[in-house]
Order: sequence, then C-alpha cells, then structure tokens
Amino acid sequence: MDIFIEPIGKLVNEFSKLPGVGKKTAQRYAYKIIDMPESEARAFADAILGVKRKVKYCKICGNFTEEDTCAVCRTRDKSVVCVVKEPKDVAAIEKLREFKGVYHVLHGVIDPLSGVGPNDIRIRELLARLQEGGVKEVIVATNPDVSGDATAMYIAKLIKPLDIKVTRLSRGIPVGSEIEYTDDVTLARAFVERNQI
Repeated sequence: MDIFIEPIGKLVNEFSKLPGVGKKTAQRYAYKIIDMPESEARAFADAILGVKRKVKYCKICGNFTEEDTCAVCRTRDKSVVCVVKEPKDVAAIEKLREFKGVYHVLHGVIDPLSGVGPNDIRIRELLARLQEGGVKEVIVATNPDVSGDATAMYIAKLIKPLDIKVTRLSRGIPVGSEIEYTDDVTLARAFVERNQI
C-alpha cells in the first residue's frame, strides 16, 4: 500500500527531483502546498511556468535573460571578459558589485570522466568573441577543482596566441569548493588578487 494518495505522491516525487531535496523535505514541501490558500499555490505554479516560458540564454554570453541579449552585455565594459561555469556563478559575482566587465558562461567544464570535452561547452563561442577584437583581459573564474583547473588551463592555452591577458581567480577560494557558495569577502579578495596564467 502506498503511503500517499496519488496527487500527494506525485507532488512529493516532483519535489524530490530537485537538487538537495530528499524524500522528507519533499514531503514537507508537498504538505506546505496543500496547506496554502489556492491563490498562493497558483502564484507558485505561475512563477514556475513563467520562468520556463520567459527565461532564455543571452545569445552573446550565455547567461539568463528575458531578452535576446542580457543587460550586462548591452551596457558593460567589453574589454574584460569573466569566464564562468554556470549562470549561478554570474549571480554570485554580481552580488559583489565589484566586477565591471562582461561574462561568458561555459555551461559546464571539461571533465573526461563524465564524457565532457572542449566541444561540449561554449569554448568556440568564447574564441569567436575574442577574435572580434577589443578584449584586453579574460578572467577564468571556474571552480578551483580538477575540472575547473583543467578547463582554465585549456582556455589559457587557446587564448595566449591572441595576445590577450589571461588571469585566474586567486586561491582565496578553497580548493574543491564552488563559487556560488563562497562568502563575499573571499570571493572579492580572489578577484582583486587574481593571477595571470
């Protein structure tokens, strides 16, 4: 016998698909939805559908946007490009209000063990941007782990012949951690103390 009636079971199952949400947390979320007034539940569902319908990737940098081109790409200094793994890394850096350049989101890192090679992430698009000219520095802000370091070294090797300065965030960020979870002071220091690679 199932412990949930079908509608609750379906909702618990859907919540448990979210990263970091186990069965118990999924159950708590489902019960919360049941206890919500219908207007709040509808607003929650509308927010999910709105994100799916309206949010897309910027055609230049690959970050989240509602337009074809994001506000950062339209308004910021294009001579400095910060390369990150995922859009959530852009959000972590933007929270600092220190970086005045633009971004390039790879949507992954090189990870041979997972079958992800250079052609599986947005490296070609980065090189195309750089060949348009005007870029003086590329900051590689991938996570300080094996895959992030391998990606940084690969990108640096490709960019050096273009006579563009390539830097890596300082090691103020602990090895094995993820940029989105790094505290603001450490992340800001890593930007200030970045090193050329």
